[in-house]
Amino acid sequence: MREEEKIKAGILFHPGDEELRAIKRRTHNLNVDYNNTYEDETEKRSGILARILGEFGEGGFIQGPIAFHYGIHTRIGRNFFGNFNLTIQDDADVIIGNDCNFGPNVTIVTPVHPLVAGERKAMLTAGGEQKSLCYARPVYIGNNCWFGASVTVCPGVTIGDNCVIGAGSVVTRDIPADSFAAGVPCRVIRRITEADSMVHKPEVLADNQVIPGI
Repeated sequence: MREEEKIKAGILFHPGDEELRAIKRRTHNLNVDYNNTYEDETEKRSGILARILGEFGEGGFIQGPIAFHYGIHTRIGRNFFGNFNLTIQDDADVIIGNDCNFGPNVTIVTPVHPLVAGERKAMLTAGGEQKSLCYARPVYIGNNCWFGASVTVCPGVTIGDNCVIGAGSVVTRDIPADSFAAGVPCRVIRRITEADSMVHKPEVLADNQVIPGI
Protein backbone atom coordinates (compact mmCIF):
# COMPACT_ATOMS: atom_id res chain seq x y z
CA MET A 1 0.00 0.00 0.00
CA ARG A 2 1.33 3.44 -0.96
CA GLU A 3 1.77 6.00 1.82
CA GLU A 4 -0.93 8.19 0.23
CA GLU A 5 -3.34 5.25 0.46
CA LYS A 6 -2.42 4.77 4.12
CA ILE A 7 -3.37 8.38 4.81
CA LYS A 8 -6.78 7.83 3.25
CA ALA A 9 -7.21 4.61 5.25
CA GLY A 10 -6.48 6.45 8.51
CA ILE A 11 -3.54 4.24 9.45
CA LEU A 12 0.08 5.04 10.27
CA PHE A 13 2.12 6.42 7.38
CA HIS A 14 5.64 7.75 6.88
CA PRO A 15 5.52 11.51 6.16
CA GLY A 16 9.10 11.39 4.87
CA ASP A 17 8.11 9.08 1.99
CA GLU A 18 9.60 10.47 -1.22
CA GLU A 19 6.27 10.55 -3.07
CA LEU A 20 4.67 12.54 -0.25
CA ARG A 21 7.67 14.84 0.04
CA ALA A 22 7.45 15.60 -3.68
CA ILE A 23 3.81 16.66 -3.31
CA LYS A 24 4.65 18.85 -0.32
CA ARG A 25 7.68 20.45 -1.97
CA ARG A 26 5.60 21.38 -5.01
CA THR A 27 2.86 22.87 -2.84
CA HIS A 28 5.27 24.71 -0.54
CA ASN A 29 6.92 26.30 -3.57
CA LEU A 30 3.50 27.34 -4.92
CA ASN A 31 2.70 28.87 -1.51
CA VAL A 32 5.78 31.07 -1.95
CA ASP A 33 4.67 32.02 -5.46
CA TYR A 34 1.23 33.06 -4.15
CA ASN A 35 2.69 34.98 -1.23
CA ASN A 36 4.91 36.95 -3.61
CA THR A 37 1.96 38.26 -5.65
CA TYR A 38 0.20 41.58 -5.30
CA GLU A 39 -3.46 41.61 -4.28
CA ASP A 40 -4.58 42.99 -7.63
CA GLU A 41 -2.86 40.18 -9.57
CA THR A 42 -6.11 38.25 -9.46
CA GLU A 43 -5.58 36.11 -12.56
CA LYS A 44 -2.12 35.05 -11.41
CA ARG A 45 -3.39 34.25 -7.93
CA SER A 46 -6.29 32.22 -9.30
CA GLY A 47 -3.93 30.21 -11.45
CA ILE A 48 -1.69 29.38 -8.49
CA LEU A 49 -4.60 28.35 -6.27
CA ALA A 50 -5.89 26.10 -9.06
CA ARG A 51 -2.55 24.29 -8.99
CA ILE A 52 -2.43 24.06 -5.19
CA LEU A 53 -5.94 23.02 -4.18
CA GLY A 54 -8.06 19.99 -4.91
CA GLU A 55 -10.98 22.37 -5.46
CA PHE A 56 -11.63 26.09 -5.03
CA GLY A 57 -15.15 27.32 -5.73
CA GLU A 58 -16.30 30.41 -7.58
CA GLY A 59 -16.18 33.77 -5.86
CA GLY A 60 -13.43 32.80 -3.41
CA PHE A 61 -10.69 35.08 -2.12
CA ILE A 62 -7.68 34.35 0.09
CA GLN A 63 -5.80 37.37 1.36
CA GLY A 64 -2.46 35.66 1.91
CA PRO A 65 0.07 34.80 3.01
CA ILE A 66 -1.01 31.17 2.79
CA ALA A 67 0.49 27.90 3.99
CA PHE A 68 -0.98 24.71 2.53
CA HIS A 69 0.87 21.46 3.26
CA TYR A 70 -0.35 19.11 0.53
CA GLY A 71 -2.99 21.39 -0.99
CA ILE A 72 -4.48 18.67 -3.16
CA HIS A 73 -6.25 17.25 -0.08
CA THR A 74 -8.15 20.51 0.48
CA ARG A 75 -11.49 21.27 -1.20
CA ILE A 76 -13.12 24.66 -0.63
CA GLY A 77 -16.64 25.64 -1.74
CA ARG A 78 -18.04 28.82 -3.27
CA ASN A 79 -17.64 32.37 -1.95
CA PHE A 80 -14.89 31.57 0.55
CA PHE A 81 -13.01 34.36 2.28
CA GLY A 82 -9.73 33.64 4.05
CA ASN A 83 -7.94 36.47 5.84
CA PHE A 84 -4.19 36.82 6.53
CA ASN A 85 -2.07 33.77 7.41
CA LEU A 86 -4.41 30.92 6.53
CA THR A 87 -2.65 27.64 7.40
CA ILE A 88 -4.05 24.25 6.38
CA GLN A 89 -1.96 21.18 7.19
CA ASP A 90 -3.97 18.82 5.04
CA ASP A 91 -2.26 15.44 5.37
CA ALA A 92 -5.83 14.08 5.48
CA ASP A 93 -8.75 15.68 3.64
CA VAL A 94 -9.96 19.15 4.62
CA ILE A 95 -13.42 19.89 3.21
CA ILE A 96 -14.84 23.42 3.59
CA GLY A 97 -18.38 24.25 2.48
CA ASN A 98 -19.85 27.27 0.70
CA ASP A 99 -19.97 30.85 2.00
CA CYS A 100 -17.43 30.45 4.78
CA ASN A 101 -15.45 33.34 6.23
CA PHE A 102 -12.20 32.89 8.17
CA GLY A 103 -10.51 35.64 10.17
CA PRO A 104 -6.73 36.11 10.32
CA ASN A 105 -4.42 33.35 11.54
CA VAL A 106 -6.88 30.46 11.19
CA THR A 107 -5.14 27.07 11.35
CA ILE A 108 -6.55 23.67 10.41
CA VAL A 109 -4.47 20.58 11.20
CA THR A 110 -5.08 16.91 10.40
CA PRO A 111 -1.96 14.90 11.40
CA VAL A 112 -1.71 13.12 14.75
CA HIS A 113 1.62 12.03 16.24
CA PRO A 114 2.14 9.29 18.87
CA LEU A 115 2.10 10.52 22.47
CA VAL A 116 4.87 8.20 23.66
CA ALA A 117 8.22 9.84 22.92
CA GLY A 118 9.98 6.70 21.70
CA GLU A 119 7.11 5.84 19.36
CA ARG A 120 7.09 9.40 18.07
CA LYS A 121 10.79 9.08 17.24
CA ALA A 122 10.51 5.81 15.33
CA MET A 123 8.56 2.58 14.93
CA LEU A 124 9.06 -0.56 12.88
CA THR A 125 7.24 -0.77 9.57
CA ALA A 126 5.83 -4.02 8.18
CA GLY A 127 9.12 -4.37 6.30
CA GLY A 128 11.14 -4.09 9.51
CA GLU A 129 12.47 -0.57 8.86
CA GLN A 130 12.71 2.06 11.59
CA LYS A 131 10.76 5.13 10.49
CA SER A 132 8.91 8.08 11.99
CA LEU A 133 5.20 7.42 11.58
CA CYS A 134 2.02 9.37 12.19
CA TYR A 135 -1.61 9.21 11.13
CA ALA A 136 -4.18 11.80 10.08
CA ARG A 137 -7.88 12.52 10.59
CA PRO A 138 -9.97 14.54 8.10
CA VAL A 139 -11.66 17.83 8.97
CA TYR A 140 -15.12 18.77 7.66
CA ILE A 141 -16.53 22.29 7.86
CA GLY A 142 -20.09 23.01 6.75
CA ASN A 143 -21.65 25.93 4.87
CA ASN A 144 -21.99 29.50 6.15
CA CYS A 145 -19.42 29.23 8.92
CA TRP A 146 -17.54 32.17 10.38
CA PHE A 147 -14.27 31.66 12.26
CA GLY A 148 -12.85 34.50 14.32
CA ALA A 149 -9.17 35.38 14.44
CA SER A 150 -6.65 32.70 15.47
CA VAL A 151 -9.06 29.75 15.52
CA THR A 152 -7.34 26.34 15.48
CA VAL A 153 -9.25 23.27 14.27
CA CYS A 154 -7.73 19.96 15.38
CA PRO A 155 -7.68 16.59 13.57
CA GLY A 156 -10.91 14.68 13.05
CA VAL A 157 -13.27 17.57 13.81
CA THR A 158 -16.58 18.18 12.02
CA ILE A 159 -18.21 21.61 12.28
CA GLY A 160 -21.81 21.88 11.13
CA ASP A 161 -23.52 24.50 8.97
CA ASN A 162 -24.06 28.09 10.12
CA CYS A 163 -21.60 27.98 13.02
CA VAL A 164 -19.66 30.87 14.53
CA ILE A 165 -16.38 29.96 16.24
CA GLY A 166 -15.06 32.65 18.58
CA ALA A 167 -11.60 34.16 18.24
CA GLY A 168 -8.73 32.19 19.76
CA SER A 169 -10.71 28.95 20.06
CA VAL A 170 -9.08 25.52 19.85
CA VAL A 171 -11.67 23.14 18.38
CA THR A 172 -10.97 19.60 19.59
CA ARG A 173 -14.42 18.04 19.15
CA ASP A 174 -17.38 18.20 16.77
CA ILE A 175 -19.58 21.31 16.82
CA PRO A 176 -23.26 20.88 15.80
CA ALA A 177 -24.93 23.11 13.22
CA ASP A 178 -26.23 26.57 14.17
CA SER A 179 -23.92 26.89 17.17
CA PHE A 180 -21.93 29.73 18.64
CA ALA A 181 -18.89 28.03 20.15
CA ALA A 182 -15.72 29.39 21.74
CA GLY A 183 -12.95 28.65 24.20
CA VAL A 184 -9.92 26.48 24.84
CA PRO A 185 -10.98 23.79 24.38
CA CYS A 186 -13.85 25.07 22.25
CA ARG A 187 -17.34 24.31 23.55
CA VAL A 188 -20.85 25.23 22.44
CA ILE A 189 -21.96 28.41 24.20
CA ARG A 190 -25.47 28.46 22.77
CA ARG A 191 -27.57 27.93 19.67
CA ILE A 192 -27.77 30.77 17.14
CA THR A 193 -31.42 31.85 16.71
CA GLU A 194 -33.57 34.63 15.24
CA ALA A 195 -32.94 36.54 18.46
CA ASP A 196 -29.40 37.13 17.19
CA SER A 197 -30.65 38.99 14.09
CA MET A 198 -29.37 42.49 13.46
CA VAL A 199 -33.00 43.69 13.44
CA HIS A 200 -32.76 43.55 17.21
CA LYS A 201 -29.76 45.90 17.20
CA PRO A 202 -31.21 49.07 15.64
CA GLU A 203 -28.38 51.19 17.02
CA VAL A 204 -25.97 49.18 14.83
CA LEU A 205 -28.32 48.44 11.93
CA ALA A 206 -28.89 52.19 11.42
CA ASP A 207 -30.58 52.79 8.04
CA ASN A 208 -29.60 49.39 6.62
CA GLN A 209 -31.98 46.42 6.23
CA VAL A 210 -31.80 42.69 6.75
CA ILE A 211 -32.58 40.70 3.58
CA PRO A 212 -35.22 38.04 4.39
CA GLY A 213 -34.29 34.48 3.55
CA ILE A 214 -30.70 35.12 2.51
